Amino acid sequence: MQLILGGARSGKSRYAQERAEALSGDESPIYLATAEARDDEMRKRIARHRGDRGRRWQTREEPLHLAGALARISNPDTSGPDTWVLVDCLTLWISNCLHAGCWEKERGQLLAEVDRRLATGSAPNWLFVSNEVGSGVVPLGQLSREFVDASGWLHQALAERCDQVTLVVAGLPLRLKGKY
Repeated sequence: MQLILGGARSGKSRYAQERAEALSGDESPIYLATAEARDDEMRKRIARHRGDRGRRWQTREEPLHLAGALARISNPDTSGPDTWVLVDCLTLWISNCLHAGCWEKERGQLLAEVDRRLATGSAPNWLFVSNEVGSGVVPLGQLSREFVDASGWLHQALAERCDQVTLVVAGLPLRLKGKY
């Protein structure tokens, strides 16, 4: 399991895609998208990301119930042991959950699914991409503060559980944890 963090337009998604493709060998990696196209600008972003990935990728979408989607996708009966799942991006997922009022429940379910997989003795082939938002000022609005807090606490919880953690800055990956 890997956590890949970075700021907006840092190159974290491109880096994660390259890692997933390299690690997947002959398998088709799965892209688990958390974004929702609620306006034209977001539709264009999603289309650009799909185009960047190419045909090799299988795309699944899940804006809220991430743990359930990972459990279904990573089921040994339906995917091979070398299938890698790239979740992009956790901060969009957090935002979706906060707006839907289900953040605490969904966070708990995700961490429980991660822990369940780790308890089997082998980490799942998951790459989590997320925006590092804790390097700025404390936001003035309550929802923005909740978002920054939720992101920071989730990143810490996942970083503790992941084999590798990478921070991407200006397209350059910086290893924070693990071997590459």
